[in-house]
Amino acid sequence: MTSSVPRLVVAAPSSGSGKTTVATGLMAAFAARGLAVSPHKVGPDYIDPGYHALATGRVGRNLDAYLCGAELIAPLFLHGAAGCDLAVVEGVMGLYDGASGEGELASTAHVAKLLRAPVVLVVDASAQARSVAALVHGFVSWDPQVRVGGVILNKVGSDRHEAVLREALQSTGVPVLGALRRAAPVGVPSRHLGLVPVAERRAEAVDAVGAMAGQVVRGCDLDALELLARSAGPLPGGPAPWTPGPSPAHRPARPADKPGPRVAVAGGAAFTFSYAEHTELLTAAGAEVVPFDPLRDEELPEGTDGLVIGGGFPEVYAAELSANEPLRKSVARLAERGAPVAAECAGLLYLCRELDGMPMCGVLDATARMGERLTLGYRDAVAVSDSALAAAGTRMRGHEFHRTVIEPGAGAAPAWGMRAPERRLEGFVQRGVHASYLHTHWASEPGVARRFVERCRTS
Repeated sequence: MTSSVPRLVVAAPSSGSGKTTVATGLMAAFAARGLAVSPHKVGPDYIDPGYHALATGRVGRNLDAYLCGAELIAPLFLHGAAGCDLAVVEGVMGLYDGASGEGELASTAHVAKLLRAPVVLVVDASAQARSVAALVHGFVSWDPQVRVGGVILNKVGSDRHEAVLREALQSTGVPVLGALRRAAPVGVPSRHLGLVPVAERRAEAVDAVGAMAGQVVRGCDLDALELLARSAGPLPGGPAPWTPGPSPAHRPARPADKPGPRVAVAGGAAFTFSYAEHTELLTAAGAEVVPFDPLRDEELPEGTDGLVIGGGFPEVYAAELSANEPLRKSVARLAERGAPVAAECAGLLYLCRELDGMPMCGVLDATARMGERLTLGYRDAVAVSDSALAAAGTRMRGHEFHRTVIEPGAGAAPAWGMRAPERRLEGFVQRGVHASYLHTHWASEPGVARRFVERCRTS
């Protein structure tokens, strides 16, 4: 594996400019040319990577310099891009927007610099003409270390409009690599937390990705974009790819009659938020990872020793989750016997007594309901209580993203003490359960996966 994977970062001046359409369309268009395309997303977003996976046939992966640390961005990128011909990285928000109050940290520009990758700037040109040149000039000159290698004009009204935009941009020296006409929005519906995940609408999602690819093929110079991607040099420092654990040849031998603990991982339409590295870390730690769908399966997988329930949209599926009483009781029994359970956000809600008045698993003496306020942002946290996931004192960075409210917000043994942006206690630790609103990326602290698997083995 070399550190010179051809790569592009798709960015924009602001959210809503068309990054997802262009990035996903590019991924699908390059894949249709026979290239093995590695898809990546800047930031903690769980939903866009699902569309990226459809476009490329590979797992969509996140690159978040706040959650994982700047030092892991290049190794995680190389891990995901192994065996690929080209990588496309979709940015987050505006090009220079990062973690609040942290300068460039976790911005698209920050990740582009860490990857030494050329940037393609997607500009919503629907309400401007010559002013587009001033806009692009500003973004190009703001940080000389960010190499803006081209512009894709989005929502162009006509041939005449395109000609005016192209003429204006000649003064910037930045080539126009595409112009997409105004069109009916691609059929990707959204709701209170963003786009609807692929798992909830597979057939429609396939059609949406096809529509994005069609727009890009019709409006972009794919040859020039591929050439720009191939202009990216070796990654700084020649980093090695990230690995979830020791290679099989270096793992301790395990007797054939003692298989690793079985860890059930919730999936399906209600629990779609997860990072691919989590499963890889659990597997590397010796676990047998078994997926299940709480909307369909009435029992946990046979022989379950531990349970991981990630994020998603349980509030959308509360009635169906509540109606699956056999599984709710199966989860409660597992928790009652002290087996390790790691629950994030949606998983936290599922473990409560009730959600929006409907019975849930009853593992936690708490109730949850939809609220009016969006809770969103990065968090700096420290583990308050020893748990199956983390020893007290373990520091991790995380992300909150929900419109629900849980009462009480913390148990007698809280999971986390939030250090920033405000100080508060949050979450629940009881017996083997660690439940919290906080989304974390375990690659930043691989010990949590090893600790969890060891507790599964010994509980």
